[in-house]
Amino acid sequence: MEKYNKLLRNITELIEKGLFSSKDLKKEVEDSLNLKMQIIANKLNLVSREEFEIQKKILQKLQKDLIKLNKIKIKKKSKKAKKS
Repeated sequence: MEKYNKLLRNITELIEKGLFSSKDLKKEVEDSLNLKMQIIANKLNLVSREEFEIQKKILQKLQKDLIKLNKIKIKKKSKKAKKS
């Protein structure tokens, strides 16, 4: 928060001195926001849509495999129960 306040103070001083135009201000704010968004995105460990879709397909396949394995396990248990 202190960095944000310092940035605003610096921008305000430059505008008061006439050294900073509204175009410069817009560019500075956009750059600052883009940097903050990148930092936040990196902390969240976000993945691309393509990576997400690949992982989703892998999980769906694994779920189907688990269901098949559970069915096989149940059949084996029922066969053992019948033999006993």
